[in-house]
Amino acid sequence: MDFQYTPEQEQFRADLHSWLEVNLPSELCVEDAMDERVAPDRETFDKRRAWQRKMYEGGWVGIPWPTEYGGRGAGLMEQVVFDEEYTRARAPVLPGFSGIALCGPTLMQWGTAAQKEKFLRRILRGNDIWCQGYSEPGAGSDLASLQTRAVEDGDEFVVNGQKVWTSGAQYADWIFMLVRTDPEAPKHRGISYLLVDMKTPGVTVRPLVLVNGHAHFNEIFFEDVRVPKANLVGPLNEGWKVTITTLMFERGIAGGGSQGDQIKRLTQLARQVEINGEPAWSQSWVRQRIAQLTIENESLKYTRLRGLTKQLKGQPPGPEGSMLKLCSSELGVRIAAFASELLGHNAVVDLPSEAVPDAPRWVNRVLSARQYTISGGTSEIQRNIMGERVLGLPKG
Repeated sequence: MDFQYTPEQEQFRADLHSWLEVNLPSELCVEDAMDERVAPDRETFDKRRAWQRKMYEGGWVGIPWPTEYGGRGAGLMEQVVFDEEYTRARAPVLPGFSGIALCGPTLMQWGTAAQKEKFLRRILRGNDIWCQGYSEPGAGSDLASLQTRAVEDGDEFVVNGQKVWTSGAQYADWIFMLVRTDPEAPKHRGISYLLVDMKTPGVTVRPLVLVNGHAHFNEIFFEDVRVPKANLVGPLNEGWKVTITTLMFERGIAGGGSQGDQIKRLTQLARQVEINGEPAWSQSWVRQRIAQLTIENESLKYTRLRGLTKQLKGQPPGPEGSMLKLCSSELGVRIAAFASELLGHNAVVDLPSEAVPDAPRWVNRVLSARQYTISGGTSEIQRNIMGERVLGLPKG
């Protein structure tokens, strides 16, 4: 495997770097895109949406998407370069992220010609912002136990039920969601995949405020919501197959980022805080802990590149996404736990101080890190997938 970027890819990086320097407003820059992936208020959301449209006009949205759908038509490695440079610029997560990374690619594989024509370019432009309707109060890790019903009524479905832990739903125009269309079928077979306009009468969104004060997540209620049958993706009652496609994209994304920036900030923190009157960094055990975290992050980087190599050879994604999602999210927990050790009582003080000028960000990291071991499939689910599909262990 060659870990060097080609001259063409480095030119792509240089072009993006130059464009971001000229066009990215400083007011949109964020310290930690992971923690600020959903806008904290409508004003910020509107600014980020306008930023996505500007990026689309510049040709920087949908890097690997085919040109026929409005994308750049570049390769996976260009997407990797884009992610590296975009993160380095401290640019915000695009509000259309779920559409670009999850719904759009799923529609390319399963959507009708009419659905592709209607939605794909609007996803890239930021005209339609999407959210995901999978989890329910009684169906999270065991997603196929979902109970939200869709009953056929002429040319429409009538949807009743509830979704929960839906990121960004308070700003979304559309939701791609799972519904049960055949309650008599085995639980994995009676599911269908629907696209629902969030402005449809009967849709109610309620933000969920987390312990860190953020409202990334929402619960959504559907009461006699009428959805055209033209919005069914894939065959009726076979939505689980479509769902697997989306989940593979989601888990690849969940493990696709690097914890490198967090480790750099952790190193800075170790130089700032003191242990027994001396900088924590002067303690060998502190340096050893940070070195171990760095090694784990590097191993994830090369595991990610192996997965990319398979895709570049035309091979389908495998359980690598589950491995990356598991290891990356749990590495984030260990980084937050060590930061908490270094901070002591400051780990729960949400105010900057001379000792810890960036305390608010670390408080948020300490409080929120564990959520990533749950979203996108819990760590236990990822271990089951690897045990069954990689090690060949029996189910149950």
